[in-house]
Amino acid sequence: MNTVLETLSETGLVPVVTIEDPYKAVPLARALAAGGLPCVEVAFRTAEASESIRRIAAEVPGITVGAGTVLSIALAEKALDAGAQFVVTPGFNPAVVDWCLAAGLPIIPGVNNPTGVEAAMEKGLSRLKFFPAEVSGGTGMLKALSGPYPMISFMPTGGIGQHNLAAYLKLNNVFAVGGSWMVTRELIDREDWTGITALAEEAVANVQALRRKN
Repeated sequence: MNTVLETLSETGLVPVVTIEDPYKAVPLARALAAGGLPCVEVAFRTAEASESIRRIAAEVPGITVGAGTVLSIALAEKALDAGAQFVVTPGFNPAVVDWCLAAGLPIIPGVNNPTGVEAAMEKGLSRLKFFPAEVSGGTGMLKALSGPYPMISFMPTGGIGQHNLAAYLKLNNVFAVGGSWMVTRELIDREDWTGITALAEEAVANVQALRRKN
């Protein structure tokens, strides 16, 4: 497995953040790292995403920063130029996948059915995003996919929080969970870095406790 994907798998949680003010990117990343989360996925849902990635990559050593909601090759290029170490897409776009593979940029494409899984397998990928998780069948769908595809691991994202985190992490075919509950827009807007660190610590503690049980 790629070392970047190993980091995500070891952490078990990938905070998904939407940043509107790039000046908040570095303190946000530091708050997550202080809470035990050495990774972050910055969603390309604002014009400031690439600059936010650039600042985190340059100023927060030790944190693995990726780009999410990458919908085109142009955005993948922006992500790589900004210093992103991995890319996450909501769906399976063959052109984006091919570009990232050719560029040596780890990609976790989104799927939510067997057709998407097999398209990813054709590209040699075995770590996929399951999105949108809850409305696509949640843990039940992931259990069903584990039968024909035991070689595939998923990062479910969408509708996941502390209330159902355990149900996903108990599954053998889940390598990490993506979520925003510890990095809500409200917390970022009011620059509550201490609050974000506390929520990150709580989430990490829950992951570690679950893994000890399993």
